[in-house]
Amino acid sequence: MLTLQINGRAMQIAAEPDTPLLWVLRGELQLTGTKFGCGMAVCGACTVHLDGAPIRACVTPISAVGTGAVTTIEGLAGPEADALQAAWTDVDVVQCGYCQPGQLMSACALLRGNRAPNDHDIDVAMSGNLCRCGTYPRVRAAIHAASVAVPRQ
Repeated sequence: MLTLQINGRAMQIAAEPDTPLLWVLRGELQLTGTKFGCGMAVCGACTVHLDGAPIRACVTPISAVGTGAVTTIEGLAGPEADALQAAWTDVDVVQCGYCQPGQLMSACALLRGNRAPNDHDIDVAMSGNLCRCGTYPRVRAAIHAASVAVPRQ
């Protein structure tokens, strides 16, 4: 048995240490917002945060999580997340929606580290998130809109 910190709660996991975090999240914990895309850390659909940094859950074994805090799309919260969710709706980013949880996780990590990203910053931060529908211009516009809407401290 392993104990993982998922969305602010200690969760007991009965899985082998080399089991990908994605399979534990989706299969054992029923946190299905994190999507399976490629299984090779290329598409970004499985993006979650580990101690605030975006990682690919499809290639991260649960043994690598250790005592770190995992946040999934279900647990994403805070001013950046709120601003992004509102901007996603206002800009009408979503088309099919499959990649959107991973897109939001990467965008939120970006805004938490950079309150005023330029186009280059956004492109670099989002480069690991693929969208088959091609919503990249709307994703960028929504991130810009959210960066303005996030309350300054």
